[in-house]
Amino acid sequence: MENIRDILEKNIKGNRRKRGLTQAKLVEKADITTQYIVMIEVSRKFPTPEILERIARALEIETYQLFSAGPTREAALERLYQTVAHNIEQVVTEAIQKALSGKCTD
Repeated sequence: MENIRDILEKNIKGNRRKRGLTQAKLVEKADITTQYIVMIEVSRKFPTPEILERIARALEIETYQLFSAGPTREAALERLYQTVAHNIEQVVTEAIQKALSGKCTD
């Protein structure tokens, strides 16, 4: 089982990368120091509630999402979208193959 610092570390890094932010850009948006964000991202420091709020705001997420151990709603929806898109692609490919081979019975 992961501890709270590891979950926080993964969620900050993951959300930062998802939004295409470097540590430097996150530091700027959250108005914290580079050293501080590095220490948080390697689980050496645990931020205050105020800093957590600033980081969440900079990442454009709710503060509680920094502590979510499971997949985010967005990640779950993205996986669902990819599955549906893959299934549609398979159906279309099969239909095209049947049509090209003359086996279409419409």
